[in-house]
Amino acid sequence: MENQLVKSTEERTFQYQDSLPSLPVPSLEDSLKKYLESVKPFANEEEYKKTEEIVKKFQNGIGEKLHQKLLERAKGKRNWLEEWWLNVAYLDVRIPSQLNVNFAGPVAHFEHYWPPKEDTQLERGSIILWHNMNYWQLLRKEKVPVQKVGNTPLDMNQFRMLFSTCKVPGISRDSIMSYFRTESEGHSPSHIAVLCRGRVFVFDVIHEGCLITPPELLRQLTYIYEKCHGEPDGPGIAALTSEERTQWAKAREYLIGLDPENLTSLEKIQSSLLVYSIEDSSPHVTPEDYTQVTAMLLIGDPTVRWGDKSYNLISFSNGVFGCNCDHAPFDAMVMVNISYYVDEKILENEGRWKGSEKVRDIPLPEELVFTVDEKVLSDINQAKAQYLKQASDLQIVSYAFTSFGKKLTKKMMLHPDTFIQLALQLAYYRLHGRPGCCYETAMTRYFYHGRTETMRSCTVEAVSWCQTMQDSSTSLLERQEKMLQAFAKHNKMMKDCSTGKGFDRHLLGLLLIAKEEGLPVPELFTDPLFSKSGGGGNFVLSTSLIGYLRVHGVVVPMVHNGYGFFYQIRDDRFVVSCTAWKSCPETDAEKLVQLIFVAFHDMIQLMNTAHL
Repeated sequence: MENQLVKSTEERTFQYQDSLPSLPVPSLEDSLKKYLESVKPFANEEEYKKTEEIVKKFQNGIGEKLHQKLLERAKGKRNWLEEWWLNVAYLDVRIPSQLNVNFAGPVAHFEHYWPPKEDTQLERGSIILWHNMNYWQLLRKEKVPVQKVGNTPLDMNQFRMLFSTCKVPGISRDSIMSYFRTESEGHSPSHIAVLCRGRVFVFDVIHEGCLITPPELLRQLTYIYEKCHGEPDGPGIAALTSEERTQWAKAREYLIGLDPENLTSLEKIQSSLLVYSIEDSSPHVTPEDYTQVTAMLLIGDPTVRWGDKSYNLISFSNGVFGCNCDHAPFDAMVMVNISYYVDEKILENEGRWKGSEKVRDIPLPEELVFTVDEKVLSDINQAKAQYLKQASDLQIVSYAFTSFGKKLTKKMMLHPDTFIQLALQLAYYRLHGRPGCCYETAMTRYFYHGRTETMRSCTVEAVSWCQTMQDSSTSLLERQEKMLQAFAKHNKMMKDCSTGKGFDRHLLGLLLIAKEEGLPVPELFTDPLFSKSGGGGNFVLSTSLIGYLRVHGVVVPMVHNGYGFFYQIRDDRFVVSCTAWKSCPETDAEKLVQLIFVAFHDMIQLMNTAHL
């Protein structure tokens, strides 16, 4: 009887983890067939024939042996890819991750109760922090609803990485430290780190067993703010996290060697729930133009965000907010979830705190003072210089397209995500006169610890449609038919990728098996068409749908001559952000976005006029 009372009927956040299916390994034949199809848009007849022979040889030779070894590996692991993906995509990467790997984005409070307004930074900050801490408590109690597709639960493991998680640099490979525990698992850290003007403070958000309130948070933030604005700036240790990874690892080792207290301070930052950044700038933002705020979140002051933290909550002087997150521990959907939760709470409460104004006698924030010397200060300056140099090379545009949105595309029976992807293909084709190999994120969270698969949006069908759109002799009906074929192909591929039938991660697995076995790299991976079609992280279009909520984001291009393209879909609008490197003479993010908006109109017109 007692046991029955203890058992709650409510679903717990992580309750389905043990019953999720293992990540499948697709058949070799299927993957290679799909791979061949994906290279077609980038090959002439002769190149394609050559690649076809390479694939055939691979399939009947070394490929089959590697595939068998991969199947063996999958028998012993619920997710054969997890560890490999984390290492190859994130932890082994040596370029600075704060700019090249992290994602960032503004939150939508400025669209309703919190328009940009000076002198609101601290008060609004105390409210937004409080809602974030409530979400943390929901996670601790496993009360964050399980995400599902229909009745099928999705993997929730990435939500464990949102709070108290940090990447730690290593000489050749980084590692991830996660200190978060649910209530049933035991103690979890309950302090946050606040970065302001090159200084670092920590304070606990739990006092006498309960969460401190916004007026109490406001007192803590005001204390830090006044101290930092009335005294000299700190050394800006955080800037080191924006350095090349091995450099940062060496600088960190040196810092710890200088004084063991430095390690204690670093661990306090690593284990903090999140890093709260107080920025002095006031970025411009309107519901139509997100460009400046998006840029400042991605490439803002490196001394007030900890690039390795899974969650930097950033506040600006004009009461606008956003985040900057390390991508290694989780994908953007985790951030989308908490951002939307907080935004809904701010709407619900009309942007105000409606509780008690009483402030208890809470210990003041503790400043983490690092012992530094000339070498550390020189390392910090060098990190800042390389960061600012790269940041100044990034072109960022972020606009809302407001003529229509999801409602109209659904009415036309066009999938809104596919609609944007095909508009991007058409825009790229018009701007560059050739097809653009494209990575679209597909999620594999139906499976245990599933994260993502590559969905290659540049299909034969999409290119064929782009060509008819540029050929004045084709009829409207023909263009419409070609477009609908491209839609059908995209939708089928997305379904395949989400259900474990994609091929990019499979090919990566085969390559990594070969490396682990000390075998030479198979010809499939050295064939020029492999990288020309995007393989090996060479996609000129790196894209992702952030979702159907009021949450936005940005990411840098995957390659120097490419674009980073994130977008959100709402009933009445599409919001897009696009990045390109200024030092590449052939790319232009502004032009590409304007052409995408033109493509949106062209596609709707096609549906309206073709049947008249």
